[in-house]
Amino acid sequence: MSTSSSVNLAPRVADLRPTAVNAILAEVRALQSAGQPLVSLMRGEPDFPTPPHIVAAATRAAEAGRTGYPDNRGELVLREAVAEKLQRDNALIYRPDTEILVTTGATFGIYAALMALVHPGDEVLLPDPVYDAYQSPVRLAGGVCRPVASSIIDGRFTLTPEALEAAWSPRAKLLVLNTPWNPVGSVASTAELQVIADFCQRRDLLLLTDEIYEAITYDGHRHLSPLAVSPALRERAVLVNSLSKTYSMTGWRVGYCAGPATVIQAMYLILAQSSRGPATFLQHAAAAALTGSQECVGEMVSEYARRRQQLLAALPEVMAPEGGFFVMLDLRKWAMPSHEIQRRLMQDYGVVTVHGSAYGPGGEGTLRVSFASGGETLERGVERLSLGLRELRP
Repeated sequence: MSTSSSVNLAPRVADLRPTAVNAILAEVRALQSAGQPLVSLMRGEPDFPTPPHIVAAATRAAEAGRTGYPDNRGELVLREAVAEKLQRDNALIYRPDTEILVTTGATFGIYAALMALVHPGDEVLLPDPVYDAYQSPVRLAGGVCRPVASSIIDGRFTLTPEALEAAWSPRAKLLVLNTPWNPVGSVASTAELQVIADFCQRRDLLLLTDEIYEAITYDGHRHLSPLAVSPALRERAVLVNSLSKTYSMTGWRVGYCAGPATVIQAMYLILAQSSRGPATFLQHAAAAALTGSQECVGEMVSEYARRRQQLLAALPEVMAPEGGFFVMLDLRKWAMPSHEIQRRLMQDYGVVTVHGSAYGPGGEGTLRVSFASGGETLERGVERLSLGLRELRP
């Protein structure tokens, strides 16, 4: 009988890596099992409960018997709610019957889009730094990750026209855009989005636009979808979003995609052979979230703004984010790699952050700090972080 050690794994698995957060979580668990108390300012998970009217909608749907197999394209009530939301908030019109797909969170939407669009050997342009979980599905699709170097201008990360052109090659197929941008907190302006749109059209690139943090912006910054700025992108782009951040529904795993009907059909075929989509009653709750009162969203964003200000006041190294619930600490002048700073802060001061280099070479010299959790967690975390930075600072 063969043993597990003799199993010949598929080569594609060798290219997969745990995300930075999951890798650090393994270290956190080891330290905690050894008795070390830690405060985490790492994860991007809101600490708010899901708003009661959304929970109530899920309960009503379950009690009404909406517990069978879902429509693999997404329940029509949710696809119609997504279409209504896209028109209301983003000035985008998509047909719910053929141009919208409900997915198991934005993560599966990104996976399905890349699997449908990327050919073996195609290059996928990724901003550097960027959320590291984009890389594995690119590799699973047979693609090659190609970074687009960012620049820090006036205290914010941005993609310049020169950097986009320098990253392009004849093998480039698709550009991934994330605005508001995780981890760096930049919200792309109209001018920046127009540069990206012109680049995609000039170089005949597809666009994957991840807009999961769209509702969380500050100081007058406002999210704009690149598809609204440049309608010509519509036929070469897939929009990905979810309810996780906007409505504090991370564990519900409900996302959606919008794009050309032929692409959505291909993504549907991938979904139908894998996740099959979120539970039916959860989709009814998601529809209630999108079509109901948005007051709960405003309340959560107001609290994030207060926490953001708390970090800006406490940490002189903070680069003020325009969106999302992360700040980047600018430690580029330190003669110490960011992963070493992260390790020392965790082991010696009991506060968990993420080193910027985990998100690409462009993040070296920075740390990502989350304010998705507030209250005592944020208070104690900031206290430990301030002490650690003060004592470790060269």
